[in-house]
Amino acid sequence: MLHHYLVNSAAATSRRRFGVSSCQLLSVISRNDRRRHRSGEYYNHYSSSSTVCDQKRKKVVIVGSGPSGCYTAKYLKAAWDKSVLSQDDDDSQSLQNQIDVIERLPTPYGLVRYGVAPDHPEVKNVQNDFHALFDKNKNKPKNGISYFGNVQVGRDVSLQELRQMYDAVVLATGCESDRRLNLPLEQDLTGILSAREFVAWYNGHPDFEHIGEQVKAALGSSGGGSGGGGLQSDNVQDGHDGDGDDDDTVRDVSVVIVGQGNVALDCARVLAKGGAGLYDTDIASRTLPILGKGVARVTVVGRRGHIQGAFTIKELRELVQLDDEGHDTCFVVRTDELEMGATEASLQELEGPGGRPKKRIDKLLRKASGKTPDSASKRIDLRFLMSPSVWEPDEKDPSRLGSLVCERTRLEGELGKQNAVGTGEMERIPAQLALLSIGYKGVPIPGLDEEKYFDTDRGVVKHEHGRMEGPSVNMGGLYAAGWVKRGPSGIIGTNIPDARETVNTILHDLQSNETIRDDDDNVNNQDSNNGDLKTLLEERGVQVVDWSAYQRLEEKEEASKRSESQPREKITDLQKQIEAALA
Repeated sequence: MLHHYLVNSAAATSRRRFGVSSCQLLSVISRNDRRRHRSGEYYNHYSSSSTVCDQKRKKVVIVGSGPSGCYTAKYLKAAWDKSVLSQDDDDSQSLQNQIDVIERLPTPYGLVRYGVAPDHPEVKNVQNDFHALFDKNKNKPKNGISYFGNVQVGRDVSLQELRQMYDAVVLATGCESDRRLNLPLEQDLTGILSAREFVAWYNGHPDFEHIGEQVKAALGSSGGGSGGGGLQSDNVQDGHDGDGDDDDTVRDVSVVIVGQGNVALDCARVLAKGGAGLYDTDIASRTLPILGKGVARVTVVGRRGHIQGAFTIKELRELVQLDDEGHDTCFVVRTDELEMGATEASLQELEGPGGRPKKRIDKLLRKASGKTPDSASKRIDLRFLMSPSVWEPDEKDPSRLGSLVCERTRLEGELGKQNAVGTGEMERIPAQLALLSIGYKGVPIPGLDEEKYFDTDRGVVKHEHGRMEGPSVNMGGLYAAGWVKRGPSGIIGTNIPDARETVNTILHDLQSNETIRDDDDNVNNQDSNNGDLKTLLEERGVQVVDWSAYQRLEEKEEASKRSESQPREKITDLQKQIEAALA
């Protein structure tokens, strides 16, 4: 991740993940920012207070409280605070710009809470940075940021209404769908899930409680189900459920994961560790009896070679070290597949710009390939040059997945443009559960003109430097940040330059627009609630979870831990989250 990477443990995490120091990362960002400024890609509006504020109060709403939304709020507030500090005291008191952050769930932070692996607590430390944004005691000077949790655009308030109420609306909604292989039977067989669904389930996302039943059926486990709703339930005590020793067994099944990014490797590691190996993390308690002590066989397949793999050295090393760390899991990679992937063009990739991280991965994989698989009870195979071709049903139950047939591929093409070409050689991989980790995909927010603003094929909005449409007399501008803007690429810190670009565009537009509305403007002759989101939601009976309410929910989770080492016990039921917040 880039720039202010993960606050407290930034330098250490950066070194582990990239082999560079935080200073080097800052240098990279600085060079990139300067290059973009020179090319006109960014607007530079931080140079003086006069370029970031005029004397009219401005209101911006951000839809989505994940990393992209929080970073957008952070840098917009920073620009406005800088302007306030440069004003006289009287002026600064009268200038109270407002940033409202809307989140459809009661809980903020998006993928930081529901996407980051539970055994990566150092990555979640970025929450501390985001938490400070909403802390009223720390918001000095007071360009306020307000949190509106449990508010859904399209259900509680329309996009049109937001554009009428605010000078700018920023969509930071991420990617809420998945790319598919679209092979025959993919939508018909039980046991084929996306990695996004699986990750959201084990991380306690309220929308994915039903995934537990599918995982439970595929793994053949008898415990847990989807009960409990978060907090320590009656059937989850000390890592055991009410059925006896089911938590203490390795699931004698096979899982195949399609894709070789970090999410795919995270899923493989979680399946190997199982609930027993993740007990002291913030993994949802509902997963513990289902995952047991892990899965006997996990195979991770990718169409191209190891040099083209999208995973980083950190995630790979964690798989290699599972056995040494006591998780009874051997890691297997085939020497012949490494050699087949070492084409002339691939070797040029290792020697070219940016080849150093790939060299480290190549070295680690070759070292691992020389080891003979031991007698561990669990095994992870990392397979290359394997293209999924056919889903096959289970022989005993044709409604369920039985195996995945893959075609051996070879790499053809020049440096940076190699394609995986089928050879006709087929291999069947038994699998009772399959996780597709081939990319997330954005969906349009309700009320958005899809033809005008959305690229359906790519799953992103149409924009120019974050601007979808500038402000007008009757409508605030429409902007985007994060994955829905650029696609599902990068890591948490990648959202920093992305958010800065959007913020600079907003500031440019607000400064240029001479028709910014005062608070008492009555757009389109509608009632005065048009200027006050809080009042509008109250009149509609929406159970808004503000920041104080969320803190009550957070306190309850922290007070209900199943072990002293666990950071929190997530409440996984939506209604129970609301009840805890509004108690």
